[in-house]
Amino acid sequence: MKKLSTRGVRDEGGFTLIELLVVILIIGILAAIAIPALLSQKNKAYDSSAKTLAQTAQTAAETYSTENNGEYKWGTNEEGLAKLKAIEPSINTSSSNEAKLVTATQGANTYTITVEAQNTHDKYSVIKESTGAVKHECESPSTTTLTCPGHSHTSTSW
Repeated sequence: MKKLSTRGVRDEGGFTLIELLVVILIIGILAAIAIPALLSQKNKAYDSSAKTLAQTAQTAAETYSTENNGEYKWGTNEEGLAKLKAIEPSINTSSSNEAKLVTATQGANTYTITVEAQNTHDKYSVIKESTGAVKHECESPSTTTLTCPGHSHTSTSW
């Protein structure tokens, strides 16, 4: 009986130091793999927000044109930002955590709208040419991270 009772006490030791270190090492390796992947997804979300804002501003510019005899003459860049925001109040023209409209320039029947993603500082532009063609351009200030579509620092589509 004494042999059984001492044996039971010794078996309640728990995990050894080696076992705990192996588990911590495995968790560390998994975290080293997962964290960069999550940060990359966060940057993609910021860029997606900027693209959506650029498309919203494009719709507001077309609405402005419809209301003004087919012309995009809204004046200076600041006036353009204000007029597009008046048409669509969700357009952000001040600093935020996501994206902001930075330029809204125009000609008689052309315009350029540029939105900047605040985290990555990528700039997404919608350009309406005098022929009626609409181009999308992306410019990334980063020389190490290729965040613009097409894997170049300046891309003609997004």
